[in-house]
Amino acid sequence: MSSSPTLVPLPSQPEGVAWPTERWPEGPLGAGVDSGELGRLLDLAFSEDALASMGETHAFLAVQRGRIVAERYGQDNLATDTYPSWSEAKSMTHALVGILVREGKIDVQAPADVPEWQGADDPRRRITLDQLLRMSSGLKFAEDYVDAGVSDVIEMLFGSGKDDVGGFAAGFPLVHEPGSAWSYASGTTNIVARCAARALGESGEAFRAFMFRELFDPIGMISPLPKFDAQGTFIGSSFCYCTARDFARFGLLYIRDGVWDGQRILPEGWVDYARTLTPTPPTETLGYGAHWWLGLCGPGSFSANGYQGQYTVLVPSLDLILVRHGNSLDEKGDEVRRWLARVADCFRA
Repeated sequence: MSSSPTLVPLPSQPEGVAWPTERWPEGPLGAGVDSGELGRLLDLAFSEDALASMGETHAFLAVQRGRIVAERYGQDNLATDTYPSWSEAKSMTHALVGILVREGKIDVQAPADVPEWQGADDPRRRITLDQLLRMSSGLKFAEDYVDAGVSDVIEMLFGSGKDDVGGFAAGFPLVHEPGSAWSYASGTTNIVARCAARALGESGEAFRAFMFRELFDPIGMISPLPKFDAQGTFIGSSFCYCTARDFARFGLLYIRDGVWDGQRILPEGWVDYARTLTPTPPTETLGYGAHWWLGLCGPGSFSANGYQGQYTVLVPSLDLILVRHGNSLDEKGDEVRRWLARVADCFRA
């Protein structure tokens, strides 16, 4: 990766701006925003001209200082539509683990509670939840979204692993010492999700109720559609559909340090933990923390990134949240990320 993202202070909700538990406050773009360039970028993203370079954009939302200041949807899309999270769900899994940490039910520095790893001579028994959250478990896993013949993630989500995603992922061997090598792997998130269910003592519908009671309901997210496998494990790697406005609510929780309207949802320090750098290979252009990406829109920014161009980007220095959902093939991903960075720059004008 190119540089070490810096932890910057997380902004508080501005005085007099209502929390969007019931409805989002809306307001004009600030005087310091390059509204002309922002409009041009939005026109481009939703035009046919963008299809070749960055694919389809279905939804865009910008929240600054707690208010929606820009919002646009594609011709066949609505504000009430739910959009796929893909790997944005990983960051939601991070939130669920944080709630269990707050409740004293999980210690991320302890070895992960994985039944398949409990043999006395099994080296995987030393893998911690922290290493899983930081994609540094050392487990073998092929994260390939195209070639089903070599893709462990496709096999896990749609093939032989789909009925027990956590068990499927837990069956892979070590190829590196735990904590010594970074490798992005959706399987590790589903191991974490199963550990969360074991710590709670609930799965399936009971775990879904926990998600709404402890995370979604308190912050006004009414649209989430989380998916579970046949064993009752939340498929936290990939599946939680939401409206763009609800993805923005989730982003607001994190940019407000896990506190919502005076109620601490995430434990103190949990957001800083998410955005603290994990060593990654030089080939990675973005940084990585704990189930959140770092640096997409400049130093200090962090984001939930999903397959085919799903993004919830937080820029604390600007008190800015950007949500983009669409359908962009992998080869168009770099252009989508450059577009998001240019959009963020409009708010620095």
